[in-house]
Amino acid sequence: MKTVQVNNGVEIPILGFGVFQIPPEKTEQVVIDAIKAGYRHIDTAQAYMNETEVGLGIKKSSVAREELFITTKIWIENVSYDGVMNSFQGSLNRLGLDYVDLLLIHQPYNDIYGAWSAMEELQKEGKIRAIGISNFAVDRAVDLSLFNKVTPAINQIEINPFNQQTEAIEALKAQGIRPEAWAPFAEGKNEIFQNEILSEIGKKYNKSVAQVILRWLVEQEVVVLAKTTNPERMAENIDVFDFRLTDEDKAAIATLNIGESQFFSHADPNMIKMLAETKLGL
Repeated sequence: MKTVQVNNGVEIPILGFGVFQIPPEKTEQVVIDAIKAGYRHIDTAQAYMNETEVGLGIKKSSVAREELFITTKIWIENVSYDGVMNSFQGSLNRLGLDYVDLLLIHQPYNDIYGAWSAMEELQKEGKIRAIGISNFAVDRAVDLSLFNKVTPAINQIEINPFNQQTEAIEALKAQGIRPEAWAPFAEGKNEIFQNEILSEIGKKYNKSVAQVILRWLVEQEVVVLAKTTNPERMAENIDVFDFRLTDEDKAAIATLNIGESQFFSHADPNMIKMLAETKLGL
């Protein structure tokens, strides 16, 4: 598995496995299957309500802890100094781990500065190897970077062929923040798996549309999360390191860019209110 460095020298596998929307009763086996398929980077969150099952899957895998890269995220209600300090140990307990490799602020709301201060302290204590953010606009990411001791290692944002975020990717890299893509397949929206351009590129290399999309992100050195509960698809999605896209391929993919989220705007006041009202009680 190819790895890339984040700004403090920590190596992260460029292709990870996400467990968003995987029901807890399925998560343990899915994580076991993903690790067996070759994934070494597993991404969960407090809000996914499956940290416990992720931890069980890790424990039952045959892979040593130090070979795995585990990410979790702090939900909005816990985004404050005390919130992080009070909830992070719960995440560790549910995961059954002594440390996580990456801890993210899941959404750019609440007391992000207090939360960041707590995360810096936990990193110093060795409970987190790298700290970062998720769903932050570039200006918010740069602001957080400039006025704190530690620059975010990662900003996990929506990136897919319909929302390519080219300027954001370059701006984050310029600030020393590694972009990480969620929803690379846009959750199947706009019939992405039947897209003619992506399908024709895939035929050239005997690859699927999903493999073309993952390769497109890997070649940008964007960390990317793929998700499936199907072991065959897991193996397929990780098999993207034996071909390269041409400039012509990349230019064709660029024409698919709509330039807007395929889900919702994180600047929408109504969405902010809805997310803020989502309480986990962890």
